[in-house]
Amino acid sequence: MNNNHKMPLPQNIHDMPRRGFLGGLLAAAAGGALATAPLAGHAAAPQAVGLDRAKWAPRNHEMVAQMIALHGNKAGKRPYAVFDWDNTSIMNDCEEALLMYQINTLSFKLTPAEFAAIIRQNVPPGPFSKDFRNAAGNVVDLDSICADLDADYAFLYAGYKGLGGSKSLEEITATVEFQDFRAKLYYLYEAVNDTHGVNVGYPWVIYFFANMSVADVSALAEASNDAALGAALTKVKYTSPADRPGRAGVVSVTHFHGIRLCTEIGAMMDTLRSNGIDVYVCTASLEDVVAVFATHPKYGYNVPRENVIGLRLERNGEVYRNAYLKDWPLTWGPGKTVVIKRELVARKGYGPLFVAGDSDGDYDMLRDFPETQYGLIVNRMKNGKIGELSKLAADQLQSGKPRFLLQGRQESTGNWLPVETSIKYGKTAPQLLTS
Repeated sequence: MNNNHKMPLPQNIHDMPRRGFLGGLLAAAAGGALATAPLAGHAAAPQAVGLDRAKWAPRNHEMVAQMIALHGNKAGKRPYAVFDWDNTSIMNDCEEALLMYQINTLSFKLTPAEFAAIIRQNVPPGPFSKDFRNAAGNVVDLDSICADLDADYAFLYAGYKGLGGSKSLEEITATVEFQDFRAKLYYLYEAVNDTHGVNVGYPWVIYFFANMSVADVSALAEASNDAALGAALTKVKYTSPADRPGRAGVVSVTHFHGIRLCTEIGAMMDTLRSNGIDVYVCTASLEDVVAVFATHPKYGYNVPRENVIGLRLERNGEVYRNAYLKDWPLTWGPGKTVVIKRELVARKGYGPLFVAGDSDGDYDMLRDFPETQYGLIVNRMKNGKIGELSKLAADQLQSGKPRFLLQGRQESTGNWLPVETSIKYGKTAPQLLTS
């Protein structure tokens, strides 16, 4: 999931608030910042590894290729690598894209009463944080926005033929009730996460799959992926209609539309596997949602289904319930380390050789395993705990034996850059660390 609001988890849930010449051109376009040549004293990576150079920062490519050459195709225990998914293996967040797709297509199997219960489920009552104000400047509270969403969903449920009414999707989405519903439901998602933390927000958003089968959600996720891959990367501001303020008032929220494949990650995964290194994904999105993306041949990652680990819901047979799976870790932050130890280290007897991530949600797994040679950080110039690791990576840029590697990306295209610096969406200047 998007990590703009992924904050460290407290102990108590209630306390949370391409190559050669072209590569040179791209480096110049990015200000040439930190386009590092192979380090003195380091032998070139063996050609047998076959890791596509693509848009890797040259030093990162050298380090990773050497790692694969050293540890791959060894008799005995097989090394393994663990990748985060959203904003690491792809550009943007497939779970948040799916939420917006679910809203825009009204893909729910919930009665009004069930919907009303879910939007309140496990969310502490009262006002959200001071950042969540309406157009009048008043802080929005849970009861008010849920009351508005109750009314909106009741109208949509009665009117849309996909839910039992007679109106087409085009007709129903033209109504002010739908416009209000879209803005306020996505606003509520942001408010819950930023105010109460991911322990509340991440299970909460996947409860909307209640009454759907695994096949239903997988089909929905594939449709959402394909739509997002075909959409422009653009931030869109949604504002609820002024003539339908309801109790919460007029609210605005921004969603970053579009997803892009990361071919460097896909190629690396293939190279690892071909060199006897297993590949796993550990995600803070619903496991079955990410599995569609990570395993389907058309997307190019080819991860075995059993190697995708993420959030899980209770089910009645193949039908999801709005309940988080009992005794299953929340696979974010410390929970990623917990689940890797439980599902992988306990079976293999050792930790991952390589870990890739981008956010606070990946901080723990990036640093917690002594067997990990490199922690690769997709550079989003963020503060917080991931900012601490990014600073360590920046400090190690001249080191022959770094622990962490920074990899640059251009957010307006979703493409990696052959440098350690990144270019934020809407900006033109490359940046190494958050200012």
